[in-house]
Amino acid sequence: MTKTSAAYGSWPSPISAERLTQGVRGYSELQSEAGSLFWTETRPEEGGRAVLVQWNGQSRHDLTPPPFNVRSRVHEYGGGAYVIDAGTAFFVNFADQNIYRLDLTDAADPVAVTAGDATERFADFRRHDDCLVAVRERHGDDRVVNDLVRIDIATGDVVSIHGGHDFYSSPRFSSDGRLAFVAWDHPNMPWDGTQLFVAQFSAGALGDAVVVAGGLDESVLSPTWCDTPDGARLCFASDETGFWNLYAFDQSGVYPMHQDEREYASPPWAFGMTSYVPMGRNVTAARVIDKGEHALTLIDSAQGLSSPIDASPYVTFNSLTEHDGRLVFIAGSTDRHAEIVSYDFTTGRASPLFDEDRVDLGVVSVGESISFPTRLGEAYAYVYSPQNADHVGEPNTLPPLLVLSHGGPTGSTARSLSLAIQYYTSRGWAVADVNYGGSTGFGRQYRERLNANWGIVDVEDCVACARFLMAEGRVDPARIAIKGGSAGGFTTLAALTTSPVFKAGSSLYGVGDLRALARDTHKFESRYLDGLIGSDEALHSRSPINQVDRLQCPIIFLQGSEDRVVPPNQSEAMCDALRERGIPTRYVLFDGEGHGFRRAENVQRAIQEEYAFFARIFDIPLDTLPDGFTIENLD
Repeated sequence: MTKTSAAYGSWPSPISAERLTQGVRGYSELQSEAGSLFWTETRPEEGGRAVLVQWNGQSRHDLTPPPFNVRSRVHEYGGGAYVIDAGTAFFVNFADQNIYRLDLTDAADPVAVTAGDATERFADFRRHDDCLVAVRERHGDDRVVNDLVRIDIATGDVVSIHGGHDFYSSPRFSSDGRLAFVAWDHPNMPWDGTQLFVAQFSAGALGDAVVVAGGLDESVLSPTWCDTPDGARLCFASDETGFWNLYAFDQSGVYPMHQDEREYASPPWAFGMTSYVPMGRNVTAARVIDKGEHALTLIDSAQGLSSPIDASPYVTFNSLTEHDGRLVFIAGSTDRHAEIVSYDFTTGRASPLFDEDRVDLGVVSVGESISFPTRLGEAYAYVYSPQNADHVGEPNTLPPLLVLSHGGPTGSTARSLSLAIQYYTSRGWAVADVNYGGSTGFGRQYRERLNANWGIVDVEDCVACARFLMAEGRVDPARIAIKGGSAGGFTTLAALTTSPVFKAGSSLYGVGDLRALARDTHKFESRYLDGLIGSDEALHSRSPINQVDRLQCPIIFLQGSEDRVVPPNQSEAMCDALRERGIPTRYVLFDGEGHGFRRAENVQRAIQEEYAFFARIFDIPLDTLPDGFTIENLD
């Protein structure tokens, strides 16, 4: 089939803005219990409501009716919002942050267990006899207190069983009545240093807690108990060697299950993340990340060996659980939305539980993993080339480039399908999704490149990636844009104040004022900038809002009206500064949205506005523009 040549960026694409949210589900917190699988499912068409879903082996059905929204606000990022035990579901409802009980054997409505308000929040709970043990977060007038609590299921009474640390997570019971949990204190984030405790739990009371592993400079995560003929064994991840590897603790002490220079865990931004699961006496299935690339492996802890699991065509793996002898997980591939997948060890095949939409293979651009030189050594990115079934670029021209800076910044990007990326590549753009220094999946040393250097190393790496692709003759140097949201928005704005490489930018609720962020942000991140930035002077000097005179190129600002992390006035101040200097800009405020866009119509409008903005700046012909679209100082 002969393709038609057309200007890069102007190609007709089957990936509309509406397609970005149609049928898209955000799966998380996969659990197996009593012959069924359970998970939460976030639905953009319902305003981002999270629904608890059950799979009985043949079909799935919703357990929580509207308006229930299964979502915790502990640490603001939530997770750990439900547990299934003995035919009963316990879940947190977003609106009031109370725990509700739902009998799975009848059609009765959920019944409240606790009776507080949204100032008392719960997460990451487990049942033990007639009570739940949970992480609690209480918001007072002048401080926030976190602790471990026991909740009486019958009466709703809440009693603290362990306090004194700034943060808690992962309370997990053994079959012999012990409780393991993780705690840490300011200024650490959980990927900096935590402690793993074990204590006897009896008659609703916790005995003396003993530190099993961890410390100020050792991050211990994801404790899980498993039974062996010799008694209960506690597994966990630790980065003592510089990489999150798996360890075990039993009557003989602590010992490695398997060690190598790969990552077996990820930073716990949310509760309930699981990257490994015991499959037998000495066998553990795990997700492993090697220089950003996901894979599955089977670890024999008795032999200290691991064997790869071929789960192709999937390229990302999360929320691992064991179900009926199979490994089940939430998977991403290059041409499908996220799926819930079952791996059969007998056949060696990975199969989705149910069908999801596949994107036309003639449109999908598959990410190419690249490394490129930087001041501190190699950095990494996924590069997506323009791809369309019917069109190619005009002769002797190069495509525009969009550089993406991921959020976190202690996070990472992967090459599973992103329709937001395909929206660009199918229209004739190249996209570079950068895992800058500070990203996870590359070991602690790479992660710590960003210590005291946020706004420097991440920016340098985004610039270096763009220059690398320019030098290879793959992109048009005159048409390079950068985009990021939240922390990635800070990187974007910092790059636009320091580098002439980028000719336009898009900030989605990007951090503009670091001092305001340090002063006003929630408890979980309130000391985050101690490690990322350091001094108060650096907070001032690196804040894009204090460098507006250096903004020399067009920027579009996409902002939620209810954002408490990055208030609208930050974006408005930078937009006003650009207007005053005659630089093209656009500001779009989304009513009712907070820090991130959840409603389908807003997700759709955001990318339409952004693409139209870049097209006008780079003189790319478009057939249509969003309703009411104008660019300040250009139209």
